[in-house]
Amino acid sequence: MSSSQTGPPAAGAPPGQPMAREAPVDLRALAELPNAFTKRFDFWDSRYEWRRVCSELLGTFFLVLVAVGGPMVNARFGGHAIASAALVVAPALMVMAIILFMGAVSGAHLNPAVSFAFALRGDFPWRRLPAYIVAQFAGAVAATLLLWALIGKQGPAGLTLPGHGISTLTAMLWEVVLTVGLVSTILGTASGAQQVGPFAAIGVGSYIALAGLWGSPVSGASMNPARSLGPALVLGDWTSWWAYLAGPVVGAAIAVSIAYILRGPGGGTHGTQAAQGTLGTLWVPMRIGRPMPTPDNRPGNHSNGPRGGGAQNGEPDGGGAGHG
Repeated sequence: MSSSQTGPPAAGAPPGQPMAREAPVDLRALAELPNAFTKRFDFWDSRYEWRRVCSELLGTFFLVLVAVGGPMVNARFGGHAIASAALVVAPALMVMAIILFMGAVSGAHLNPAVSFAFALRGDFPWRRLPAYIVAQFAGAVAATLLLWALIGKQGPAGLTLPGHGISTLTAMLWEVVLTVGLVSTILGTASGAQQVGPFAAIGVGSYIALAGLWGSPVSGASMNPARSLGPALVLGDWTSWWAYLAGPVVGAAIAVSIAYILRGPGGGTHGTQAAQGTLGTLWVPMRIGRPMPTPDNRPGNHSNGPRGGGAQNGEPDGGGAGHG
């Protein structure tokens, strides 16, 4: 559809003068621009959903590989191979890395409680929540299965359990408190008021490390149902499982309430882009920049055998750059 209608006469035009025709505007072409107004809400478009779901599965896989793998490797080699501080800091560093390398694809939730919080906040569509949660649990299960296949089952190592003498109720309440802080950090760094882009990875990773350093002896400092229940499913040990489901969910809901008190309702541009990634708004499915052949494949490089043209014919080396 295009618009070719003429508008009112320009100011100062002589009476009776024919009105100049405006150049036709192709509205369909405008709509295809990656940053057009109609593209602002492309994160609701399901065309990119498979990329987001794969991103959540892969990210949660790597997170659980570190969080569960550390205790399992430690147990496999006598219980003192990895320092206790390293066991809780390693997952935090992995979360930072995952946010940086795939946060723009899916939002890098890696945690059903975080996905639930974003949806409750109005930054994430409820209809996408089930697929994200399934992907997160699938990633957790796959990571635990791989660890089991490589180094074997190491008793309760890798499971999230209450500390010695800690009741399941206490562990659940502890998880509530820790998750309130985690989700508050995530929602805060993703808000329009103080959206800090990739630097959010530092804030989120730092909180996870600090919470683990002082909170893990009590409850394991999971704050993530997928991290706790995925290994429980694979290893067949459901001890205190409900604490690691109820605690993060309740903590996430409280954090959303706190965010409303501090900053009002969610659903703003920065919050939705941080929660859902920017596929369709700041990204198009094509190469970024011109194609650039590798040095060995450029015309005139004699290491690849005889080639026509190139430097021998007076053409500078690399003359084929940009032609793929």
